[in-house]
Amino acid sequence: MTDKSDSAANSMWGGRFAAGPDAIMEAINASIGFDQRLYAQDIRGSRAHAAMLAATGIISTSDEKAIGEGLLTVLSEIEGGDFPFSTALEDIHMNVESRLKELIGEPAGRLHTARSRNDQVATDFRLWVRDQCDAAIEGLGALIRAALSQAERGADWVMPGFTHLQTAQPVTWGHHMMAYVEMFGRDLSRFQDARRRMNESPLGAAALAGTSFPIDRHATAAALGFDAPMANSLDAVSDRDFALEFLSASVICAVHLSRLAEELVIWSSAQFRFVTLSDRFSTGSSIMPQKKNPDAAELIRAKIGRILGAAVALFVVMKGLPLAYSKDMQEDKEQVFDAADNLMLALAAMTGMLSDLTANRERLEAAAGAGFSTATDLADWLVRAAGLPFRDAHHVTGALVAMAEAQGVDLPELTLDQMQSVHASITPDVYEVLGVHDSVASRQSYGGTAPDQVRAQIARWKEKLKEKPA
Repeated sequence: MTDKSDSAANSMWGGRFAAGPDAIMEAINASIGFDQRLYAQDIRGSRAHAAMLAATGIISTSDEKAIGEGLLTVLSEIEGGDFPFSTALEDIHMNVESRLKELIGEPAGRLHTARSRNDQVATDFRLWVRDQCDAAIEGLGALIRAALSQAERGADWVMPGFTHLQTAQPVTWGHHMMAYVEMFGRDLSRFQDARRRMNESPLGAAALAGTSFPIDRHATAAALGFDAPMANSLDAVSDRDFALEFLSASVICAVHLSRLAEELVIWSSAQFRFVTLSDRFSTGSSIMPQKKNPDAAELIRAKIGRILGAAVALFVVMKGLPLAYSKDMQEDKEQVFDAADNLMLALAAMTGMLSDLTANRERLEAAAGAGFSTATDLADWLVRAAGLPFRDAHHVTGALVAMAEAQGVDLPELTLDQMQSVHASITPDVYEVLGVHDSVASRQSYGGTAPDQVRAQIARWKEKLKEKPA
């Protein structure tokens, strides 16, 4: 009696092999455990292919109708959880085709005319990654809007700006939030660019050389929302640039998410108290009742590890592969699936955290003036008002900072006599630049932290988000 899995394998491969693969070969060769996620794209591509075959007279319209209706039945079964995926049938393509044959009989065998699993999987995967680009673009749009809302609320709220995590100069909360808007805006544009580049159809390239059937690749490309068919059949089945580019954009986006997550972890600590995270994105401690842990931020911070790992894995898989298709390329999907899942989860979580976040204005302002944050304003004033070269002004300011530090006071608390003991040209007007609000208001250069500049950038981004990408 022949084993059922052997029968299925023999049927799939035709007469070339006398026996089916053993359990180890079946396990390493099968991809249905993960590529079943491509079912919607696979069925969509098959319906477009069947319609084109009928339009060009390669198959009959009655066969095309049976195939189209049968594929919709398969789609319904999968979405309803009633579809029996089989490892013996290797992948999503053969699982769908096998079930289609059970449903409609002989016409199912005509569906694979003028195509190969090579161009079929390349099309399915490209459609799936394109969908993920769209999801990332939408997710980033929502995140940018959440950051814009925070920026608008605190456009003139002062806070310390840091370099080396040391107090540097006062900035505004709005300005800090807008820095992330710019970062996430570049991420959004990277996904838009990647989508444009990947929007060409591999379908019809067949195994690697094209086909002798009179197919219409422009028709299938248009039916699937592609701008055009890929111009070289070898490249069409070999290319995974689209997946690598998606992963590359995902890595950079995850880095930005991780940086913001790190700041939220720091800012929400008892030592900073700059922000309060909502209970929805925090957890407690099993032993310390006072704890409110920023677990969502910490998990977002960790996602870069998985996403970067996925990118490295696929780059290594593709490195050095000869044209055209090699089975190595079966290892492309799990990495991309995992990265996409984790990126979308991180985007959604960060959007939720920013939307619910409360910035503690009083605490931010109290910290803004600490650490001699207006020392640069003093040096700039010495250049403008006293005519000192900047290097001399820097030296004078350093001496005044040392004096204030020794006395345990901040710069505005030094008396005029004390300041003039360091440099006689200092006048009472100097106190007009030593306040943190005066400092941020003076930073009127384009892209600076002055509230007027921040509001201008917020307005620019609101208009930008209304635009449709070219």
